[in-house]
Amino acid sequence: MKKEAFMNRMFYARSVEKDPDKTHWQLLEDHLFQVAEIASRFAEKFSSKDWGYIAGLWHDLGKYQEEFQKKLIDETIRVEHSGVGAYLSFEKNKSMYLPLAFIIAGHHAGLTNCKFSETGMPSDLQKRIKNNKQKIGNCRTNIPLEITQKEFPQIPDFIVSKLNIDFWIRFLFSALVDADRINSAEFTDPSLKTLREGYDSINELGKNCDQYIDKIMKNLTADKKNKTVNILRKSILGQCREKAVSSPDVFSLTVPTGGGKTLSSMSFALNHAEKNNLQRVIVVIPYTSIIEQNAKVYKEALGIKNVLEHHSNLDPQKQKEIKGDELAKKHELATENWDAPVIVTTSVQFFETLFSNKPSKCRKLHNIAKSVIILDEIQTIPPKYLNCILDALNQLVKNYGCSVVLSTATPPALGLRKSLKYGFKNVLPIIENPGEIAEKLKRVDIIWPEQKEDVWDIEDLANELDDLVEDQFLCIVHKRSDARELAKAIENRGCENVFHLSALMCPKHRLDTIESIDNVLKEKKPCRVVSTQLVEAGVDLDFPVVYRALAGLDSIVQAAGRCNREGNLESGKVVVFRSKSKPPPGTPTTALYVMEGLLLDDEKNLDVSDPEIFERYFRELYFSRATDQKNIQGNRKEFNFATVGRDFKMIEDGFTYTIIVPWGDSEERLSKLRNAINGGHPKKEHLRSLQPFTVNVYEKSFYKLQNAGAIDEVMEGLFALNGTHNYLYDRKYGLVIGDNPIVADPEYTTI
Repeated sequence: MKKEAFMNRMFYARSVEKDPDKTHWQLLEDHLFQVAEIASRFAEKFSSKDWGYIAGLWHDLGKYQEEFQKKLIDETIRVEHSGVGAYLSFEKNKSMYLPLAFIIAGHHAGLTNCKFSETGMPSDLQKRIKNNKQKIGNCRTNIPLEITQKEFPQIPDFIVSKLNIDFWIRFLFSALVDADRINSAEFTDPSLKTLREGYDSINELGKNCDQYIDKIMKNLTADKKNKTVNILRKSILGQCREKAVSSPDVFSLTVPTGGGKTLSSMSFALNHAEKNNLQRVIVVIPYTSIIEQNAKVYKEALGIKNVLEHHSNLDPQKQKEIKGDELAKKHELATENWDAPVIVTTSVQFFETLFSNKPSKCRKLHNIAKSVIILDEIQTIPPKYLNCILDALNQLVKNYGCSVVLSTATPPALGLRKSLKYGFKNVLPIIENPGEIAEKLKRVDIIWPEQKEDVWDIEDLANELDDLVEDQFLCIVHKRSDARELAKAIENRGCENVFHLSALMCPKHRLDTIESIDNVLKEKKPCRVVSTQLVEAGVDLDFPVVYRALAGLDSIVQAAGRCNREGNLESGKVVVFRSKSKPPPGTPTTALYVMEGLLLDDEKNLDVSDPEIFERYFRELYFSRATDQKNIQGNRKEFNFATVGRDFKMIEDGFTYTIIVPWGDSEERLSKLRNAINGGHPKKEHLRSLQPFTVNVYEKSFYKLQNAGAIDEVMEGLFALNGTHNYLYDRKYGLVIGDNPIVADPEYTTI
């Protein structure tokens, strides 16, 4: 029902094209009160209902300016409106204004810093408030008194420190941004409301998950049921179900590779959510290579509509083919705010959401409240962000109704101690005696290097592998160039079925190669694979022998997970060797030094089935690395949201450029993007459809390609290898730039 605004004037939030009479325009009061109701519902999950309401009520007060009403007719008029509500917050309560002022001022441009801004950042909050003093005067008489007279609610009891306030502001910001975007989108397209609904309940999903697992177990042959691995999987599943009745807390799920933790952890999470009235399960995985295979299992168990994948490797074209247009659109909508019951996403996506200042990223944050968060391969958290991540996880559990499950085969040392002041006070183990289970599930013997002087170069390694009795092996090296040179050296010795894997291959190329490797292994043909550490990221391949360049203990255990994976051999063999080349700088290099120290102390008796060895390794690793390298915690205490958003980046690789390469139908997809750009209407789905066909290169390689005229800039920041240089993308090795000068392919330059 339409309302008349103050003084019988009509003020509008948004216009509708081809409606000069304004019959269907959205009334500003309608928008404010509707957003207030939605935001209060979202904020109720973290005891901040009234704060959500007042944020929604004041967020667009600047639209009461006469200039803004003119802007609705003439888009060329520029008028800033989001600072007016921020100024009103300051005016109403100078001791409590910050939370509302931050989120209202930032609901379009993003959360800013409190007292200073840098190049590329929105103006700081103090400047925004000062600049809006006059603006509120321009619209004060137009705003209904029932809106401006609203009083500040009480601060929630859990707000006892600046870090609490920082995190709380982020959640309030999320509630406001999502409420505003939902109301605006549904005003334009009412059908979106139906698309956001229709998921199965947590209770139904828990039952479906358990029935799915029980059916798998029941259908095993008697021989398979009596295998040690399946007896242990049943025990692990049983313990997960038993512990599901616990109250929300921090849990550990320490299960070796092959222990069935993918489904057992989901059974725990859904049953735990049902017992504690939690709203969703969020599975956080460090590598996109694991996400697709895990998500496939979850979809089979829970139904495809209930499982939302959110990661960069998703191919929208393929998603439409699999799901149909309506479900694909439903899931596309859900990626904006994570309102599906089961989310499968990356560590980058999850943790950058916690510390971003951008509305588009922060929008989904409030839906993390009252969730079960499964952190798979928790040991992969970058040490340089350990303090802020642990603080955030502790706050999620203590103040936002979450449970956190630390899932890994290599448990890191995350307990509270003098050198880790944000560590967990208590972690409840879901599995009793994980070391005993690891010993029983042991499928490989690890051969450690003995003499520190025994260092292998590419030729040494190629000779060693050439002398192997086994003709199926995996060798993991430190660098992309090592992988390419070793694969070529093995191939030059006349070996068949030599495969290469590295990040110089686009994601689709890597997936296609992994599929080919899997087929060759299953056919029991010779199969020699050389890879960088990306193959350790949960890739489901099974070799009788694995060679691994000495690295961190967790990397070695992950490599061992590709050996005798199915337990078909009495024991697989993992050979660890010292490589002439070194791992990438940063954490990988530090991890190598820590590992050298462990070998020096206990070379012969290093037992990776003993949880104590991981406690020792990770304590030394974290002690050797700065756990707040970017001063994230310091900037959070000063409410420098823009600085934190800029500095918190999970990817440690340094600055890279994205290049589209020729693989599969990438050139056809690139052509569609170019046409859309020329027509002035490029869509996000055009860009996402090309993500599986991209390679990231460092600055030196990028400039070499650019100076040789080998790449074209498709749009700002996105480049493509052009036809005259497509030969640089090798069908086995990916993008090979090399040391020689780059020249165009004569076939393309000859007339």
